[in-house]
Amino acid sequence: MTKRDFLALEDWSVEKVEELLALAARVKRGEVSGGLEKKVLAMVFMDPSLRTRTSFETAMFLHGGHAVVLEPGKGSWALETEPGAVMDGDSVEHIVDAARVLGRYADGLGVRAFPRGKDWAVARQDAILHNFARHCEKPVINLESARRHPCQALADAMTLREKLGETSGKRFVLTWAWHPKALPTAVPASAALAAARLGMEIVIARPPGYELDPEDTALVRKLAQQSGGEFVHIIDDPDDALVGADVVYVKSWGSVKLYGQPEEEAAQRAGLRDWRLTVRRLRGTRGGKGLVMHCLPVRRNVEIDDAVLDGPNSVVVDQAENRLHVQRALLLELIGDGVAPGSLS
Repeated sequence: MTKRDFLALEDWSVEKVEELLALAARVKRGEVSGGLEKKVLAMVFMDPSLRTRTSFETAMFLHGGHAVVLEPGKGSWALETEPGAVMDGDSVEHIVDAARVLGRYADGLGVRAFPRGKDWAVARQDAILHNFARHCEKPVINLESARRHPCQALADAMTLREKLGETSGKRFVLTWAWHPKALPTAVPASAALAAARLGMEIVIARPPGYELDPEDTALVRKLAQQSGGEFVHIIDDPDDALVGADVVYVKSWGSVKLYGQPEEEAAQRAGLRDWRLTVRRLRGTRGGKGLVMHCLPVRRNVEIDDAVLDGPNSVVVDQAENRLHVQRALLLELIGDGVAPGSLS
């Protein structure tokens, strides 16, 4: 039997994603229990986490399973990630061996590995994630990589459905925000892809020099068209972008063109602190009632003002909660024993 991984939302069919969202809704209503008894999820975190780690550990517990968390170099061996490496340095274990062994111990494996290196052409390949998936015999879940954060995308889709009802034709604005660091593009790309799958009108707002990876932009356009939506346009003005928005998804990301050039990237970003979601800007959304989304963690009063985050338009905590529900559904789908219709907790 061929194993199934969950590495990117677009890898799964529209029908399968819809089934996952439907199961997540049942889970959230308390209609599903069990299904993961004596199951083990191993998670390798090569980068920090709050929501992802906690929600997956909680999900396994709630359904009778167990989660094991490994942080290479912090209680478990530092991992070598380069294929064919001569391991005479600090790394003690190769991911090939780690993936194979964890595949024997656990029923599923989660991997978080943010982008590393100096070259975006290399980083965008997500080699660490794909090497784990290649060498692990059990399902592998992407807990956020250089290119994708599919678990967040699932939660975003669930939240959009809950708050908007019918999503087709609604305007989804992904807007860049200033941040003191150059962040990965995984979340913004995944959020736009999720909205495209829901048939929404997509607008991307960003300063010049902060274009997403061209391949990701093309995929957003393609999926939107396939789902009856539209990639409206890309705007470089933070005020004009929000006009008529039903949803404002705020996220910072680094310049792909200046990836691996931190000094040049910081200089480009220096004059862009005005890219922040304020109450004034929020008034430009449809009826002033546009939903505000962010994956968290968020730099308050840097990316989004307190008054917006704590205001009635904000659904960021609902988003975070839905991480738990979609991941419960995902685990049941990938490594569960099956969910009987109407099984009650």
